Amino acid sequence: MNISFLGNWRKKHGLAFGVAVFSDGDHDPEGVAELLSECELLRAQAHQAGIELDDSAASLEALDQLLPRWRDDEESLPWLGNDVGLYLGSVIVRTIPGALWEIWPNGHPVVRLTSGREIDVVASGHTWASSGAPELSQLFAEVSEGEPDAHLPRRKP
Repeated sequence: MNISFLGNWRKKHGLAFGVAVFSDGDHDPEGVAELLSECELLRAQAHQAGIELDDSAASLEALDQLLPRWRDDEESLPWLGNDVGLYLGSVIVRTIPGALWEIWPNGHPVVRLTSGREIDVVASGHTWASSGAPELSQLFAEVSEGEPDAHLPRRKP
């Protein structure tokens, strides 16, 4: 839908973006990880481009090679940015031992590493979706570089 005053408002004020997760108090890390890994819009676009998102670092490299056709679509850009950030977080959580999703009191999901460092993957996803830099594979490499045993396959608990 193209509404001229809305487009002008967005140019002046920017797009609101973000993801919030709220709970009734019970914290199920597996359930949160599963919920945040859905990323339907990103998975659909990757599938159309012939890319399999298998929660690996290699899939991040493949995403970095996509032509950024979505940047012209003001409607889907913030949603795609959310999905990209959540997918990046899912790859980190599933491949780096000890990494887990942390939900801030305001509902914002971040990834917490064993070092205590918190990564705002949603903000990183929005930056990547809008500019392509830094690359997702580069972000992953930087995150995993400082973590002990990040190069080892993650074991299931």
